Amino acid sequence: MEDELWLTAREAAELTGVSIVTVYSWVRRGHLKVEGLDHRGQKLFRHLAVARAEKATRAKAKRVLAPAA
Repeated sequence: MEDELWLTAREAAELTGVSIVTVYSWVRRGHLKVEGLDHRGQKLFRHLAVARAEKATRAKAKRVLAPAA
């Protein structure tokens, strides 16, 4: 798809407010897939995939941090 927005790890981290280490953690855990490389050889991620990885991670964090009733 030509009109998709592609992000480097640094851009994904800045967009989501996390560190680059966290972005690569999402990759390692299978929440985010490297979809290609840019002209400098940097890994590229689809914008929508980054948003989904962030949402899944934050939802899981809320469940872990929820106070016991």
